[in-house]
Parts: sequence; structure tokens; C-alpha cells
Amino acid sequence: MKSRFRSIAVLSVAVVIGGLAYVGCGQADKSASATAKDAKAEKKVQRYGCVIGLKPEKKDEYVKLHADTWPSVLKQIKDSNIQNYSIYMGKLDDGNLYLFAYFEYTGDDFEADMAEMAKDPETQRWWKLTDPCQIPQKNRAKPTDNWMIMEEVFHTD
Repeated sequence: MKSRFRSIAVLSVAVVIGGLAYVGCGQADKSASATAKDAKAEKKVQRYGCVIGLKPEKKDEYVKLHADTWPSVLKQIKDSNIQNYSIYMGKLDDGNLYLFAYFEYTGDDFEADMAEMAKDPETQRWWKLTDPCQIPQKNRAKPTDNWMIMEEVFHTD
């Protein structure tokens, strides 16, 4: 079972944004926005793959919720230094539905950013709708985590 989840993780590909350089008047000149992009590009991107079960009777509800994700939730995700976030759904050989999430974290303190996200009232309201759709895996790192974080075993740019 674990190797199937790893196979899914291997298929995830990260996109890294490079900095911009402007040339003017015969010498290199970086604008403020280019400098900001350079600083962001220099940050180490941490890639995450996570898995959780999905209750079959909640499949349509879960898909519908994510088809119209609230702007406040999307803003909180961005404010928590998460980018390139995707959730995939599929039925595995055991007959159960699973969700696989991939995202990139660009901040300096993942635990602190996730704690801030968890304190956000709109995110809490969102989770009250999505959590009942999910089935947390037994072997996740902490019992308080819903999603099980997976080990990255391969990556290429």
C-alpha cells in the first residue's frame, strides 16, 4: 500500500519560479519587483505530499465544496506560505477513495504557519464542512493531524 502512495508522490512535479533581471542603459538594473521575486526564488521550497481517505457517501459534497473554494480560505493558504496546491482523488485497489494533496511551502516555520492557519475563523468554518468527508489514516505522524504527510523519495526539476 505504501508503495502505491509513493508512486503517486513520484508523479508530482514542482514548478520553481526564477528571478527576473532587467538590462537598461548598458548596465544591469533590478526593479523592486524583480528584487522581491529574486528573494522569493532564493527561498528553499519544501514540497509536501499528503494523503487522507474520503468517505464514498461524501465524495460529491467534497468535490462541490472545492469547486467553489471560499476566497478567504484561498487567501489564508497563500498567507501561510503555501503555493502550487493541488488535491487529487482516486479509488485504489483496496476499493477505498483517497485524496492526495501536493503543495509547496516557502516560509521559514511550517509549524507556526500551520498554527496560524488553524486559528483562522474562516478556515475553521471551512474545515467543519470538509473534515466530516475525510477518513484520517491510522499511521499519520500526530493523532491531531488529519492528513498523513508522506516522505518524498524522488524529485527532479
